[in-house]
Amino acid sequence: MIKTRFYLLGLIAVTLFSCNNDDDLNSDVETSEVAHLYATTHSGQVRRYDINDGVITNYSVSATDIEGFYYSSEDDNFSIVSRSSNQIESYSGIRDLGSGGVQNPEIGLVSTSEFESPRDLAVNGQFYVVSDNTDLDGDETTPEGRLFIYVKTETGFVLRNVLITKFKVWGLEFVNSDLYAAVDETNKIAVYRNFIENNTGNRIITADKIVGFQGLIRTHGLDFDNGIMVLSDIGEAESATDGGLHIIQDFEEKFSNATNGGFISIDDQFRIAGANTLLGNPVNVVYDASYNVIFVAEALNNGGRVLAFNDATSISGNIAPDLKYDLAGASSVFYFTE
Repeated sequence: MIKTRFYLLGLIAVTLFSCNNDDDLNSDVETSEVAHLYATTHSGQVRRYDINDGVITNYSVSATDIEGFYYSSEDDNFSIVSRSSNQIESYSGIRDLGSGGVQNPEIGLVSTSEFESPRDLAVNGQFYVVSDNTDLDGDETTPEGRLFIYVKTETGFVLRNVLITKFKVWGLEFVNSDLYAAVDETNKIAVYRNFIENNTGNRIITADKIVGFQGLIRTHGLDFDNGIMVLSDIGEAESATDGGLHIIQDFEEKFSNATNGGFISIDDQFRIAGANTLLGNPVNVVYDASYNVIFVAEALNNGGRVLAFNDATSISGNIAPDLKYDLAGASSVFYFTE
């Protein structure tokens, strides 16, 4: 997801608290004056963790299954992709609700119900893009997916156009005007250059480039910040122990140098994996370069968790997370700081 970039007001060490008395947390994560980690679940939960003081806020929303989240500081609202109603829903006045307990934000803008199996949300200005991995022709040997492009207006989310991809799509991430997409059931990601401008009608689209990543089994989540791309690897979907994270420094240069249909070598990546990581099915990730932390929505290990790895962009191996919250059915994460 595209995040608004902020300069830190000053890094401070913090003690992390868990909502379920997890004794294994430590105080390695550092952050700024406002540090809010949002997480969603497949049971319709929207939860915010205040990393500074450990306060947990739950937001009551109409969706009963969520995968995809974006918080707008400018509008003070968050938008979710509802898998139960197959629409985007926006909830307003988040700051005024305060922190802690269960809050009831007012539902504001909504889209029409269009998609069938949404997986992620990427935002670029007023454009909201939802990935959908529905098998359109019912033939598993001919994978395809869809990208729904909405325009956020004062009255709602207006569907501009629908694009059909030539692969089953999962995670999305804008890097400037280019849209990167996870090619599900592979170790690859695709890029569509100048995505919004070049794809204005309803049509089948061909990626400008598709590149694989050596050592990765099945990519789902991706997030980019300050030259670094983080990819999540869920491994075998049924296994709660074989997930991993791939970190690629100087990502744009390495992706550009790779041939279309080629791969980026494992030597040009860092990989975090193993029993200590608690990574089984890391379905969504967010990376914040300002203090170098990767947040993960882990869907399977222990039934679901939110994890964080500090200083993880220069380390490979079987390392333990610096933060872990139990959260059953975790589906997406979003980090906001200022």
